[in-house]
Amino acid sequence: MSPSSWFSRFLPKATPEPEQLTIAHAGDTLSVTFVRNPRARRASLRVDPANRRIVLTAPLRMARVAAVGFAEAQAGWIAARLGRLPERRPFVDGAEIPLFGVPHRVRHRPDARGTVWRENGEIHVAGRAEHLPRRLKDWLTAELREQLVPLVLAKAARTERSVKRITVRDTRSRWGSCGPDAAMSFSWRLVFAPPEVLDYLAAHEAAHLVHLNHGPRFWALARALCDGPIEGPQAWLKRNGEILLQYGG
Repeated sequence: MSPSSWFSRFLPKATPEPEQLTIAHAGDTLSVTFVRNPRARRASLRVDPANRRIVLTAPLRMARVAAVGFAEAQAGWIAARLGRLPERRPFVDGAEIPLFGVPHRVRHRPDARGTVWRENGEIHVAGRAEHLPRRLKDWLTAELREQLVPLVLAKAARTERSVKRITVRDTRSRWGSCGPDAAMSFSWRLVFAPPEVLDYLAAHEAAHLVHLNHGPRFWALARALCDGPIEGPQAWLKRNGEILLQYGG
């Protein structure tokens, strides 16, 4: 055995690339994304509303036929969950979007100069139609930063901790995060949520500056930092989270 072959025995095995599966059900075909996870102990299915797909996760050692068989046995559940996903809500002329929870109508203004502005319950987007989605998203992201950043900094000041940086980006698996280095990230789609939801998420991540867990002391601090009860915003996100992920699609 060559030295390189001997050392390779002790290197971690690469996780296989995701695989697209087709599951038959009631005369239809369902698309499932199959992934391997070294931390998984058993096969599982989850909904990925941001990408409008079902993800099948299996341990590295599970036989492919066993994992696929598990998904096939759950075909009815897969079909039902895909059928319940909210419709896409693309950024087009005439679309209605909730700016911080308040409905606004999108108006394309090809004859106007400038970029994006708000007027009488409408959001006007100038320029060519193909640029509308990008320009509107950029404007919405800037609007969110204007509201969210001062809110987060104010709550962080109450913990007597500082924030390294705050980014707003297209995060799809969580609404906000705070790392050990005090760097925070938020989903730009929070621009569609009402103010009390932003307040709750700002309090939640600011509490992580002190407690990098979800233990009792963390929740006590998060409640203290929030301007109102946290149960309402939590329930709102649970009811509407999948809808927020469809805007701009």
